[in-house]
Amino acid sequence: MNQRSVVTCKQAPGVIRPKVDLTKCEGKADCVAVCPESVFEIRKIDAKDYAQLGLLHKFKQRVHGMKVAYTPRADACLACGLCVTACPERAITLVSTR
Repeated sequence: MNQRSVVTCKQAPGVIRPKVDLTKCEGKADCVAVCPESVFEIRKIDAKDYAQLGLLHKFKQRVHGMKVAYTPRADACLACGLCVTACPERAITLVSTR
C-alpha cells in the first residue's frame, strides 16, 4: 500500500470494487491516472462485452477507438473514490462485494 492510499482509503481491500459501465466508458484513462492501487487498465473491449452492447453503444465504441477500462486488480480497491470523481463519463461506480 502506498502513502497516497493510506490517506484516502475508506475500506480494506476486497470489500468494495469498482464497476465500469461499458455503455458509458470511452477509455479516456482518467481512472488509470488517479488510482493509487493500479486497479484499472485501458484496453480493447472484449468481443463478448462488445456483442452485448446495443447498436448505439457499439457505434459509440467504434467512434472512441474500441477502448474501455477494465479492472484486473479490482480486489486491491480501497474505495477512495478517486476514479468515480475523475471519470468524465460517470461510468464508474463503487459496489460492495458482499
